[in-house]
Amino acid sequence: MKIAVIAANGRTAGCIINEAVARGHEVTAFGRHAENNTKAQKYVKKDLFSLTADDLKGFDAVVDAVGTWTLETLYVVPKAAIFLADLVKGTNTRLLVVGGAGSLFTNKEHTSTLQLSPDFPDSYKGVSSSHALALEELRATENVKWTYVSPAADFQADGERTGKYILAGEEFTLNSKNESIISYADYAIAIVDEIEQGKHIAQRISVVRA
Repeated sequence: MKIAVIAANGRTAGCIINEAVARGHEVTAFGRHAENNTKAQKYVKKDLFSLTADDLKGFDAVVDAVGTWTLETLYVVPKAAIFLADLVKGTNTRLLVVGGAGSLFTNKEHTSTLQLSPDFPDSYKGVSSSHALALEELRATENVKWTYVSPAADFQADGERTGKYILAGEEFTLNSKNESIISYADYAIAIVDEIEQGKHIAQRISVVRA
């Protein structure tokens, strides 16, 4: 399969690229760095918001791995999701968005979310809200084959690659050890599995370590 990874120089993106390449997929990395520091077979140096529909034409899947942390740049997360959705609208190219955990529902009625819980860290609320807005915007799109993938609450950059994960949906899910944890490497497995299988079009899914 032909896969494009946007914001390819980030750590989550790097894990997704590594997983996809290891499985034999043809990966093109898009980033702002001068040189390719990923394992992607092809690299395109281009600013995200300079991309065109032609740049993404012919890909089976586009992965939006955009992430920001500063207050001044949080707006980029939802803006990027919608921008990329518009570029692939009306095509067979699927858009997979690296999401956040804060928007996962904590009750069956889907009226409360993790980020509204009293123990949710204040320092993560801005980032969480930006990812939640991206999901909200995607839900409002039409004719876009998107999938939003929320990681577990404890999303570990250097965590172990176990090769196993629990696939969940809209609700905050704990594993048998009462944990909400996943490594970037296992999250990447889930992303590439979804790229290959395409079972959750226009849906949000979530993953947690098995």
